[in-house]
Amino acid sequence: MRLHQIEEAGVDFLPSPEGKSLWSFAAWRNYLPGYPRLTLFRAGRQLESIASHSWEIAPGKMTIAPRAYFLPNQLERVTGMAYTDNPLRDMEGGVEDFQLPTRAFLVKNAWLLDGSLYTRSLRIDLHARRRLSRVRRHLPGIRVGREIRRGAIYSTFEGNEFFALRLMDDYATYPLAKNEGLPVTPSQPISPHILAYEDWLGMNPVRSDDLFMQEVVLFDDCGQNQDKAMRVRALAEKLLSRVRVEPHPGVFILRRGSGKQRIMRNEVELAEHLRERRGFRIVDATTDDLPTIVAACAGARVVIGIEGSQLVHGLVVLPPGGALLALQPPFRFSGVFKRMTDPQGQHYAFVVGRAVDDAFVVDTSEVERTLDLLPSAPY
Repeated sequence: MRLHQIEEAGVDFLPSPEGKSLWSFAAWRNYLPGYPRLTLFRAGRQLESIASHSWEIAPGKMTIAPRAYFLPNQLERVTGMAYTDNPLRDMEGGVEDFQLPTRAFLVKNAWLLDGSLYTRSLRIDLHARRRLSRVRRHLPGIRVGREIRRGAIYSTFEGNEFFALRLMDDYATYPLAKNEGLPVTPSQPISPHILAYEDWLGMNPVRSDDLFMQEVVLFDDCGQNQDKAMRVRALAEKLLSRVRVEPHPGVFILRRGSGKQRIMRNEVELAEHLRERRGFRIVDATTDDLPTIVAACAGARVVIGIEGSQLVHGLVVLPPGGALLALQPPFRFSGVFKRMTDPQGQHYAFVVGRAVDDAFVVDTSEVERTLDLLPSAPY
């Protein structure tokens, strides 16, 4: 039975029957102590327990991490870390690492409510849930307005939290979701950059917080296997097809005070120095639109900037053999981007700054010398 066709999605929504899918108090259980929950990123084992069927989409692969490019004594400055347990091991390379396979899981009868997916006795968070205010003015919705036969969730809690993971992980999973069902993601505020990327990449997901799915396919796609690397490269090709690509020395992507705060006092001065001395381009992730950013990043041999999600604008179109140079705060060293460059055959470099009050500065001469360590890009 068909209620109406959603033209832009190209699928049929079903009317919610006068049964269990019309109303659900599942989201209210969020506020009960001890209610089991998980997020989709690296959730294969938990998904196995609730899935009616699972299958492998792409095999895993054993890899050996290459060494990063950095000057002597850089790591001795590190006083704090983020998403990195052992910077020396990660940056020295030579360590075997098994990249997990990509797997899919079919789950039956699931509600997407209030930013979480509910099935059986499990809650799967897809982004930070709305919370009761101190005076309890808000409770999650209980009415399910739409129903579909088969959906596919491509987004993850981490991807909805961090722009870099959204683009390099969730958007790489989107084609898998499109092959398995109707791509679905929770409804949440999204930026103009995100809307523009989805337009350029031909993405058209259903965004909802009141949806019942007779079947839903979930993915464990966190491993950087060969198939994942090819899907990430396909994103780059779609983006690059929209701009003119001309090889150039590099691009400096300004972060300024955006995102999780880590202020670099001489960020603009260093960017201007590299433009004058090495012919780098400069883009501002906080003000420039997507066409401007992609056009500036396309063809860059080196992408440089403060370690953070804004670097993904350049990383996603960086070719194999190109390099990413991250300017690291000493109090927040992170190796996340190296785990993205390695599978793509890109080089990773970093310079650790020096703390100044609650900010940091990076030595210009150290950046110059680190750039000189990098091998030639394939142009």
